[in-house]
Amino acid sequence: MAGKFVLKRSGKDKDGFVFNLHASNGQVVLTSERYESKASAVNGMESVKTNAANPARFELRQGTKEPYFVLKAGNGQVIGMSEHYSSDSAAQAGMDAVTRAADGAAVDDQTG
Repeated sequence: MAGKFVLKRSGKDKDGFVFNLHASNGQVVLTSERYESKASAVNGMESVKTNAANPARFELRQGTKEPYFVLKAGNGQVIGMSEHYSSDSAAQAGMDAVTRAADGAAVDDQTG
């Protein structure tokens, strides 16, 4: 079942844009980098939709204490990052959740 992208303004002066990908249960499964323009953020969401279907685009990383993952575009640029997980297997389940949520995800534009 598809999830939903939530697009919001970001930064001290609200002059940037970020998006979160929510799973069908409402949980945030991926957070974007900060974008300077809304058009770039929209392109980022499209890139998530495209790249989340390819397991090779996910990279499991180790934080200070807990694993997390990033989703990369074809050019190697990070387009989203997960929360930290209790184990590698939990992070893998998070990657699977991103793949399911991104497929056909709607956009909730809260930028006003």
